[in-house]
Amino acid sequence: MPGLIRRDDIDEVRSRTNIADVVGDHVTLKGAGVGSLKGLCPFHDERSPSFHVRPQVGRYHCFGCGEDGDVYSFVMKTDHTTFQEAVERLASRIGFTLRYEDGGKASDHGGRARLIAANEAAREFFAQHLTAADADPARRFLGERGFDPAAAERFGVGFAPKSFDALRSHLKGAGFADEELVTAGLLSQGDRSPYDRFRGRLVWPIRDVTGSTIGFGARRLLDDDKGPKYLNTPETPIYHKSQVLYGLDLARRDIAKGKQVVIVEGYTDVMACHLAGVTTAVATCGTSFGVDHIKLLRPMLGESAGHDLSALGQVVFTFDPDEAGQKAASRAFAEEQRFQTQTFVALPPEGLDPCDLRLARGDDAVRRMIDTRRPMFEFMIQRSVVGFDLETVEGRASAVRAAAPAVASIRDNSIRLGYARFLAKAVGEDTESVVEVVTSVMRQAQAVAAAPRALPANASEGRQSITSLPPLPDEPAGPSLMTLPGDLTTRTERDAVMAMLQHPDAVGFELMRRAVQARLETTSLAVVRDAIGASLDKFGEASWLDVVLDQTPAPFDALAKELAVAPIPERQDREITTYCRGIVVSIVERDLIREKSELMGRSFRTDVKTDPDKWREIQVQLAALEVERRALTAEL
Repeated sequence: MPGLIRRDDIDEVRSRTNIADVVGDHVTLKGAGVGSLKGLCPFHDERSPSFHVRPQVGRYHCFGCGEDGDVYSFVMKTDHTTFQEAVERLASRIGFTLRYEDGGKASDHGGRARLIAANEAAREFFAQHLTAADADPARRFLGERGFDPAAAERFGVGFAPKSFDALRSHLKGAGFADEELVTAGLLSQGDRSPYDRFRGRLVWPIRDVTGSTIGFGARRLLDDDKGPKYLNTPETPIYHKSQVLYGLDLARRDIAKGKQVVIVEGYTDVMACHLAGVTTAVATCGTSFGVDHIKLLRPMLGESAGHDLSALGQVVFTFDPDEAGQKAASRAFAEEQRFQTQTFVALPPEGLDPCDLRLARGDDAVRRMIDTRRPMFEFMIQRSVVGFDLETVEGRASAVRAAAPAVASIRDNSIRLGYARFLAKAVGEDTESVVEVVTSVMRQAQAVAAAPRALPANASEGRQSITSLPPLPDEPAGPSLMTLPGDLTTRTERDAVMAMLQHPDAVGFELMRRAVQARLETTSLAVVRDAIGASLDKFGEASWLDVVLDQTPAPFDALAKELAVAPIPERQDREITTYCRGIVVSIVERDLIREKSELMGRSFRTDVKTDPDKWREIQVQLAALEVERRALTAEL
């Protein structure tokens, strides 16, 4: 029975791990106030960043889709791991040795960490074998394309020996079982026994954004190899070809820094671009560029809403001039609208791919190819009119009709009009006639989109149609920061609760204990404040915030999570402890003033002559309240 990780080790790994570093592997984060970071959410498509990370409390929250959690839940959701696998991955990241209940072992046999370990061991085996005598075809292939041993080492290139089970024998000697190696995609299952999937081929390791090896791409070298030119790792629990990009582990930081990514078509093209100084190049792995790749890149490219067009990020596609390249261009154009960034096309001269271009003309030529990129819409319009006889009226009209759908798909009105003028100039027609055709195409598309969907053919007659049923009422949404009133009292209470959740150490236990007794005017904030009060016995522990969230009633759960990560409204140059104590003291002092006012009323209504004992008791309470108020303000 696999052992469970000890609870104190789980808490220790969480406390030692900077959640901003882990999230930063997937999302470009920027400052968003004191101790707060934000970026584009990796869990849903958005134009403006609503994904916030608070390293101080170790949590993230998206104010757009509601995704929320700690560093473990982030790893589980982005890397599709179990909780135990997430803990073990993060422990390995920081070099922490985990302990298991009853001295048990990790439960990851066949899981993500084990599969990554097998792939990493295979990578080392392939890299070492690149220097072997039988790897001469691989070394010759690399040399003919301008890659020296240093380049091969930089990209982890290796050679799979032409053997039935050389890799299998090596990895079994390292403690891996056949079942694990088949699951990892390193072996294929034969009629009698498993055998090496990659044999006699040049091999590139494919890594995820964290640098973990999750698969391989292998090129045919030998004449007697009847397999495909390129053979990749099959779909495995850790390798999904539609969700990986070769070279992203090397390019991601420069993509985030320069807000540009270059999409090329092959492994050698990625190598050539990086060696030429285009360090934002990546490539798909045995599949066309699609939606999942866009989702992978968007958080790295960063926000775009509200920026001038010249400040937007850029996605640059390179395509071969052959038919396959043209089809790839069409597929990329179909996905273009999913990007909020600008899309471009870079065409190598004379039909050379980036690798051949570097070999023939040097590094400068590769860089110039990217520098002379053209907007995707311009490229598609020019491609659409190729083949029409623009010297005839009929040819020009046909060219306009062929290119009009590309222009009509542009969402921005001013840009669409600009490309209508571009099309008119390209074919030799007046702008007004082109705009008329484009408008007609748009109206047709809108009519199709607005048309009611046909009912199923087997819909029962005499029964009320599903489309005619009244809509179900929406479930009442719980309170959120967006729905809180904007008056001064509510803002003060909101900021005080945020300070208590995010910086409990700065507030201090005694002030916290007094604050949870103060009356709050905003009911939803009072509920969260009561959850804080119910968790004071865990104050100071690493899991304190989780305890508070567990104590919060379900309808107020989202609000509590938002309060735990929302940016503190305070200047960067001011001491955070002073701010947190000051804002919390303000609600306690307000409560003391309220109590004093109530006691003063009672004092006025009490006759000192007829009930002197009660009157003196009220005076003592008034004095005590004033002493407490002065003590609070004196500490600030």
